[in-house]
Amino acid sequence: MTAPFRFPRFFVTSPSPCPYLPGRQERKVFTELTGPHAGELNDALGRIGFRRSQGVAYRPSCAGCTACVSVRIVAGEFVRNTTQRKLLRRHGDIEITACKAWATDEQFQLLRRYLGARHPGGGMAGMDEDDYADMIEHSPVNSLIVEYREPGENGAQGRLIGACLTDRQADGLSMVYSFFAADDASRPGLGNFIILDHILRARDAGLPFVYLGYWVKGSPRMEYKTRYRPLEVLGPAGWRRLTEADLVTQAERVAALA
Repeated sequence: MTAPFRFPRFFVTSPSPCPYLPGRQERKVFTELTGPHAGELNDALGRIGFRRSQGVAYRPSCAGCTACVSVRIVAGEFVRNTTQRKLLRRHGDIEITACKAWATDEQFQLLRRYLGARHPGGGMAGMDEDDYADMIEHSPVNSLIVEYREPGENGAQGRLIGACLTDRQADGLSMVYSFFAADDASRPGLGNFIILDHILRARDAGLPFVYLGYWVKGSPRMEYKTRYRPLEVLGPAGWRRLTEADLVTQAERVAALA
């Protein structure tokens, strides 16, 4: 009798500079997502903190460091705060379409603008059109790209101002990568708006969670993820709710005792 799918083989990358915490090294453990059960494997790995990139599932495996923590929003219990309600009203005219995961030049040009504004020296800065197409289209799981546009005129499509590559998993939506017009002062908070839209999408689809990837306490680039409550964090004993105590850094604890 043939097993439903083979046990995956895991590999570890060589250490490289950490993009979030200066002076540290990052390392990842990863496995390939292949075959007819790739979606089931991705779902199972997602529940234990893995993320997908094209045909690979990975998670941090850094020597002596556990700063990267998987987080997910509990969509059914999410309550918008005042700022989030205002943001939804402000961008209420945005036209949103869930599309097949297919790369377009319009998306790529928006990505280039986003990287230039937010991550000019990042690892994705050198991406070309083929790299982008691979990121969007080479998915062995149920993926889509959600486009966010300004209102069009005379039946024409409006300007693309945001996009998010999203995986639909058995227990939620996983936001693989989002990008937007970060340099457009007339559209502030687009990244937060895209997250809010995914929470509403998950809730409407009866999916319990929105997976946001990793949160790194002490990294300013990651602080925005803690604005969405209730938020669950993955620890050694499994998933649990984020508490205010989790947000206090070691430096702040020392200062409080001084």
